[in-house]
Parts: sequence; C-alpha cells; structure tokens
Amino acid sequence: MPAFPHPFRAYTAFRRAAYSAGPAPRRQFLPREFIGALLDGAAERLPLLDAPDLPWELAERVHDPAYLARWRQGEVTRAEERALGFAWTPAVVERGLSSAGATLAATRDALEVGLGLNLGGGTHHAYADHAEGFSFLNDVVISARWLLDSGQARRVLILDLDVHQGNGTASMLADEARSLTVSVHAEGNYPFSKERSDLDVALPDGTGDAAYLEGLNSRVAPVVADFRPDFAFYLAGADVLAGDQLGRLALSPAGVRARDDRVFGWAARSGVPLVAVMAGGYNRDPQTLISARLGTLDSALSAFIQRAGVI
Repeated sequence: MPAFPHPFRAYTAFRRAAYSAGPAPRRQFLPREFIGALLDGAAERLPLLDAPDLPWELAERVHDPAYLARWRQGEVTRAEERALGFAWTPAVVERGLSSAGATLAATRDALEVGLGLNLGGGTHHAYADHAEGFSFLNDVVISARWLLDSGQARRVLILDLDVHQGNGTASMLADEARSLTVSVHAEGNYPFSKERSDLDVALPDGTGDAAYLEGLNSRVAPVVADFRPDFAFYLAGADVLAGDQLGRLALSPAGVRARDDRVFGWAARSGVPLVAVMAGGYNRDPQTLISARLGTLDSALSAFIQRAGVI
C-alpha cells in the first residue's frame, strides 16, 4: 500500500463477492463495469480497506431480531422483496452486513482521527422491522446507537443530504433526544409517504445550486449550531445532481462540491468527528457520478488535512 501524507482511509464493500454476483437494484448506483474506476480513483487519494462484517448483535440493538432472523434465513415475501427493490439472495444479506460494517469501522476511525469514510452506506430507508428502497440494514442508525450506548458521543447529528428523505432513520430515532435528524430532500420524490425528521427541508423539483446552498445556510446551519453535536454522520448523496435517474433536483457538479465543502469545513473547524457515507447516486452518466464521489473525498481530505496540519 502506498504511503500517504495523512492518517485518513476509506472502506469499501464493493470488492467483496456479494457485489459481483446476485441481484442488483433496477437502477443501481453505478454499473458494475464502472466500479473499478471509482475504486482506482479513491485508492489514488487514500488507503482503501475492505469492509468488515458488522456483528449481528449490533444490528439487533436497532432492528427487530425477528425481522433480521427472517432475512438471514430467506423467509421473506414477494411484497417485502418489492419494497426492498430486488429479490432476496444470501448476497443481499452479505451486502447489508458489510456496508454497515464499513460505516462502523469508519465511525471508529472518526473517533481516532476526526474523519471516517465509507464508499458505500447511507441505507436510510431501512426501518426497525422492514426493508425499503435498497435498504436492508440502517447502517448510520446502527453506528449512532453504538456511539450513544458506549458513551463515546452524547449528541449525534445525522445530516442527510441525499435527494430522498431518510424515512427509516427518522422513524428509528424519533424518540432519541440525543440525536438530531436533518433531511434536505426533494419534496415530491420517494418515499411518497414521509416520516418526520427533527428538521425536514423539502425542496421543489428543479432546485439548483443557489437555492439549495441558501437552504443549508439559513435553515440547517442554525439548527445544527443550537444542537451542538459532538459527532456527525453525513449522507453525501450524489443523487442531487442534475441528470440523476431517481432524483428531481438540479445541482451542478460545482454545487455538489460547494455543499461538501460547507459540511466538511464546518466539521473540521468545529472539531466534530464526522463519518461520511456516499448514499444515493444513479446518474445517467457514470463518469459524472464517479467525479462527484471522488470530489466528495477530495473535499473531505482538503478540510481535514488542513485541520490536522499534516501538509
């Protein structure tokens, strides 16, 4: 592994066998033939580690054990498969376990060096007792619960900037006063029956850079400042980009980079450990999506390397 002038690294589940076999979403985040380009670009920037599996007992802290047992054994209905977005196979369970394991590993990194990165994750449609929207395990809620239960954080922010509302996350943390769930999303998009986050910023179709960034500044920033988190999760969805198959907003690549710079810059300046997960992205142009993903990594490294003062 090459030497890097910084202590940061990222985790990926995309090199595991489950990602090269078995079912995929009808519109998966990136066609399999392009995944190598994303991983190569990431590996030029920082060490890239394979995702570890999440211990099942951590999943059971937030998900109904009976629900998990049925999915582990493949005892699911066609309706449940349709709600998830693809048919059950053992690979579906392995993907969920490794993606959530990557977020937990990134959480441990953030506690140690300030920044943790998962090239996947952000499965925010998973509920405590059922799967939805390509989401079987809610990786961010699992890691947030681990932090709070272990006393390693007292106030956890979940900043969800995916184009879709984080309905599962909002539901699972509705009664948790030590968390702040913030979702900035397209109002008319999936899920069509939404939950109530602590702060929902619902945007009209076609919202572009200026209005989106103004919403972050005027509506999100004051609420986050009042909450005073001591740990943050950032769902850096690239599905806000114009041209996304499942998105209804119209941000430019420059707008997405400005969004990322605001989030990572805030965390680095505030000294708040942060985990970034990539969440959704289904752009019609795979190269646009890859560039956005790598831009998110560049933004994170720029902010946190400057904070660490290592170069």
